[in-house]
Amino acid sequence: MASGVSTMWTLRRAASTSQDTGAPARGPGRSMETSLFEGVRVIDKTWPSPAEAVADIPDGASLAVGGFGLSGNPIALIEALLAQGTTGLSVVSNNCGVDDWGLGILLGAGRIRKMTSSYVGENKEFERQFLSGELELELTPQGTLAEKLRAGGSGIAAFYTQTGVGTQVAEGGLPRRYDGSGGIAVASPVKEVRTFDVGGEPREFVLEEAITTDFSLVHAWKGDRHGNLVFRKAARAFNPLAAMAGRTCIVQVEHLLEAGELDPDAVHLPGVYVHRIVEVGPDIPKRIEKRTVSAGAQ
Repeated sequence: MASGVSTMWTLRRAASTSQDTGAPARGPGRSMETSLFEGVRVIDKTWPSPAEAVADIPDGASLAVGGFGLSGNPIALIEALLAQGTTGLSVVSNNCGVDDWGLGILLGAGRIRKMTSSYVGENKEFERQFLSGELELELTPQGTLAEKLRAGGSGIAAFYTQTGVGTQVAEGGLPRRYDGSGGIAVASPVKEVRTFDVGGEPREFVLEEAITTDFSLVHAWKGDRHGNLVFRKAARAFNPLAAMAGRTCIVQVEHLLEAGELDPDAVHLPGVYVHRIVEVGPDIPKRIEKRTVSAGAQ
């Protein structure tokens, strides 16, 4: 039995180390920590601070970032990335926050080179940078963006969807970067369209490629030291998908639990997708994108 446990631990440790893109296993000067749980040694994925968790994200990295509007934004990780000065980022996220919060603070500091998003209407600085030619934008239908992230995390290279057929999404020509004078410097390419029989009728589908990124930044409500995660309400919309797509997934959690404290049936995303986890507490700031009631009515 002891030999079997040792072999299993060796395989798990090798797999985890290979997934973490060569980064220090536990941050500067820290060794890989393990614990014995139900007879098997497992990796403790907790990190001491957001700053240490994102310290090896280099200039020019690609990121998948969770959040739906301002719900579930991994703000502590975003602020840590801003503080360390990383620039030239290519970011995949449903939206880009607002001017002074969420991904908007990285955008306002000129740290983002390209955005792949489905909704960009709440950020005036985003509009300015895009129209002036400072920012590249790959505008993607929301459901397609979700599936591109999920497919990337599932090892699926591409898929066909009806969404976008007969539009510039499939036919190309959507502006991705302007030249600063009103002209289009970079346009979206033509995508492959195929006809499939669906319910006895021929229908056209456009080929969409999956998305994987160097890192992902994620916010979760609860998580344990093995990286198993539970999300809360709207924060569940894009955070699990972003987590799946990142080759190194970094998570901030409000509540960090010990191994075995999460009901397995309640886990929304298993720890196999998670590499680093940081506890930020339940009092982490949470902004409301558009307040629809007065403060006194809450």
